Amino acid sequence: MNWFLLGTRVLEIVLLAFVATGAIPVVVGAYSFLLIPLHAIRNHYSRAAPYFPRVAIVVPAWNEGAVIATSIDRLMALDYPLDRLRIYVVDDASTDDTPRVVTAKAKQYPGSVFHLRRDKGGEGKAHTLNHGIRVVLEDDWMQALLIMDADVIYLPNSLRRMTRHFADPRVGAVSAYVREGSADKNYLTRYIGLEYVLSQPASRRAHNVLGAQACLAGGAQLHTRENLLAIGGRIDTSSLAEDTITTFETQLRGHRVVFEPHAVVLAEEPGSIDALWKQRLRWARGNVTVTARYRKVWFRPSRIHRLGSISFGLIWFSLYLLPIAMILSSIGLIGLLLMHSDLATVVFRALWILAACTYIFMLGLGAQLDRRISRQAWREVLTFPGVISMFIMLTAFFPGLVERQIPALFDVKFTQAGLFALTEFIYTWIPFSMLGALLARRVEKTRIGRFLAPAMIYLVGYGSLLCAITLDSYIKELQRAEAKWDKTEKTGRVVL
Repeated sequence: MNWFLLGTRVLEIVLLAFVATGAIPVVVGAYSFLLIPLHAIRNHYSRAAPYFPRVAIVVPAWNEGAVIATSIDRLMALDYPLDRLRIYVVDDASTDDTPRVVTAKAKQYPGSVFHLRRDKGGEGKAHTLNHGIRVVLEDDWMQALLIMDADVIYLPNSLRRMTRHFADPRVGAVSAYVREGSADKNYLTRYIGLEYVLSQPASRRAHNVLGAQACLAGGAQLHTRENLLAIGGRIDTSSLAEDTITTFETQLRGHRVVFEPHAVVLAEEPGSIDALWKQRLRWARGNVTVTARYRKVWFRPSRIHRLGSISFGLIWFSLYLLPIAMILSSIGLIGLLLMHSDLATVVFRALWILAACTYIFMLGLGAQLDRRISRQAWREVLTFPGVISMFIMLTAFFPGLVERQIPALFDVKFTQAGLFALTEFIYTWIPFSMLGALLARRVEKTRIGRFLAPAMIYLVGYGSLLCAITLDSYIKELQRAEAKWDKTEKTGRVVL
């Protein structure tokens, strides 16, 4: 028996498995988007009906003086019976003019706006919310509870489009579509706006079809009183993902969670890489907690809920483990290249052609779901994977493009060593794109960062930026770093 040949074959199979790991998130992403058209026939609208419960709105506020007045005014202008609305602003020991602004609004709207002051603040959003929830639950007035962020602007018809789902007693919670609404958009907020289209009116429609939602929007989630009491009458305070835990707990108790894509609310999102990194790191570390806490739920089908379905589990872990899959696929490709395997080129082309087709399908479908955002962010739609990744996709479709055709235009010919080095770069680009995103964060803080950092993100891709943040969350968890609540600063940039 030729042991060397056998060992080579085994190593080749292992490396192929690594490459296949990178293809799994791509296939699962395409599968989830194929479910979206089914939302036209598999949705909750047949059980929805005009329904106007008494809604208590709890708004956590820490130093929100720049935005809270507008948010309250918009809430009072909702197309909803005003005698069935109460707004409770929980002032988390603010040090700016938040108390003065909210007190003035309470006088302007007597009996509708209430100022609740916490003397001890800084414990996080969940603690702040629980202060307000305790007050709301002290009497029987509230029939539904809306949790929102202080900067969020609700469109006039948004709340009644959410409450109509409570005509079905099986529904415990409803989430709205949070659209990026900054007036002075830059490249990053446009990317975020596009991301929100893909993750909400797109992906959450697919979740509606599957009957399992991953997360209620933190700034736009509506609960029935019965559901709130069923999950303990409070919001979980043990992690940074209180909204996701609330979503899971709701479904585990047999209550349905519905995403309402036509209930639109506007939110201000981070305009810098550093601010986005802190926000998403908090979210990603929270998801690490959720994944571990519900380890007995994954891939265990249940008659009570759909969280344990195979489809939902694949969608969750394809996103949760995406950075690892990207790194493993590159290891597999470079390993096959170093072995001089004939399969290296074949699997490289297959992987990147699959990725390119999936990107085109997902971005094309997502762009149709919110054409307003797509028009504003057309550059970001075109460059979402990153310019360099798009170039690599072209090399997969047209193998001779880089090796011969482009160099021939400049009368240049690659040496064998130069061609091998270029191939190495292409095969290992995916993990290096995440390093490029990290470097962009560092560069942003320099004098030239205002111009260079956006260019770097356009080159490496917004998806690589999000993957880099997720990878950072793994590292922080392994280091057992302090789980700190970094509040995203809001300045009142949202406009209708």
